[in-house]
Amino acid sequence: MSDIKKDEPVSLAVVCTNNYTKVVLSEEQLELERALQNYVPDTEAEKRLVRKLDWYMMPALWFMYILAYIDRQNIGNAKVAGMNHDLGINDSQYAMLVSIFFIGYLVCEVPSNLILTRSRPSWYLPIIMVLWGTLCALMSVVKNYQGGLAIRFFLGCIEAGMFPGVLYVMTCWYKKREVGKRFSIFFTASVCSGAVSGLLAGAITGHMEGVAGIRGWRWLYLIEGCCTIFFAFFMKFILLDFPETTKRFSLEERQLAVVRMIHDRNTSAARHGMKLTHWQAVKAALADPRTYFFVVLFVMDLGSCTISYFIPTIVTAMGYASVTAQYMTIPIWMVGAVFLVVISWTADKTRDRRWHIAGCLGLSFICTIVCVTVSNAIVQYVMLCFYIAGLYTALPLILNWASEVIALPAEKRAVVVALTNSVGNLSAVYGSRLWPTSDGPQFVKGFATTGAFTGFGTLLAICIPIIFNYLPKEGRTRAELEILARDQAVLEGREPQAGEI
Repeated sequence: MSDIKKDEPVSLAVVCTNNYTKVVLSEEQLELERALQNYVPDTEAEKRLVRKLDWYMMPALWFMYILAYIDRQNIGNAKVAGMNHDLGINDSQYAMLVSIFFIGYLVCEVPSNLILTRSRPSWYLPIIMVLWGTLCALMSVVKNYQGGLAIRFFLGCIEAGMFPGVLYVMTCWYKKREVGKRFSIFFTASVCSGAVSGLLAGAITGHMEGVAGIRGWRWLYLIEGCCTIFFAFFMKFILLDFPETTKRFSLEERQLAVVRMIHDRNTSAARHGMKLTHWQAVKAALADPRTYFFVVLFVMDLGSCTISYFIPTIVTAMGYASVTAQYMTIPIWMVGAVFLVVISWTADKTRDRRWHIAGCLGLSFICTIVCVTVSNAIVQYVMLCFYIAGLYTALPLILNWASEVIALPAEKRAVVVALTNSVGNLSAVYGSRLWPTSDGPQFVKGFATTGAFTGFGTLLAICIPIIFNYLPKEGRTRAELEILARDQAVLEGREPQAGEI
């Protein structure tokens, strides 16, 4: 077989004459069509491929996302360690420091994923990792609120490429029944990062305070940012590109990786080979009404997750001292990590997204009611653990659901995932203002608002499959209809001849 290449956008060659459709295929597409006809799922060769893929992809991406989340959320630990006092920042300004990150995130997430579809992930992801690590380290020398605001904005712009980029790459390699638990395992990094961040913050701010005349919170930013830069250089030699282009797999492994994904999506090599332009992908995503249902559902979940930036503050309001509060955040995130692994496994095993998402959001809804009505600190702390577990378990399941329902074309899928995540993250602009210190220890405004979010999200998750029965199953833009026509012609023939069908 000739080397598999990621096809450039090709001109459509579909001609209809007297009910006869002719589709001209490239040699690579013909070879893939023949391999697709001979494909047998779950062979030993495929199982070895998936194991090899797991070893290359999962540990590296998991560790990268831990660093990304630490560098994003360490502002909460820095606040407790004295940053607000040193820079003269009030509650409103701190909320803006949290919010500005997500404005940059919103602006750059879709463009970043579009660039990724035409780039090499093994280069692209480590480069943005170096950039966000540098910005995190620069927070250690900030002298005022305005400087912190600028750095947080650009940090959001750069980190925008990480999360949706990873999901897109994973959906290019893993089948639908494989990707759910793996993406949720990847997402445990966001939960574990809260525990790791609390552990590091407690150690650094507790032992580095005043060393070399530098405050502990400044050491926190500097050490964590430099660690990110250091590890980024190793990722270039570990990460994979796309199935068609990676250099770390043999030619036979690459062909198997491509064929099994075509088979999983019940499509043809012709459709796999045709690419939407960036504008066509954006237009296709925006024209599909299903996109907006996933956006709203994700907003309901992620809008409630803004509490993560205030957990050290909330725990402090329960009566714990600054350094102790840093360590008390660890069990909260550990409970979330256990939930993520177990629930994602059952979701893949049962091939269900609807009821797992509704159950997780329903659990968080119940926890908000308890937190508002009960003043006992121990009960609030336990409810906070389950509240976080429900929210963070639902997040990857929602994105998995979106990528499964709107799976093709791949460029459209990349935009839908990025758009869902970016608009969802915009909820932090207002969500960050729900948890002022003065509202402690019960934080009625924050829990009441997120209770409304999670309650509505529960109902929406239940209703989405019913609503989608009345919506088109495929996109209706001109570019998508042309790809569907080409795909249908090949599927009806399924006996490719030299050069055409």
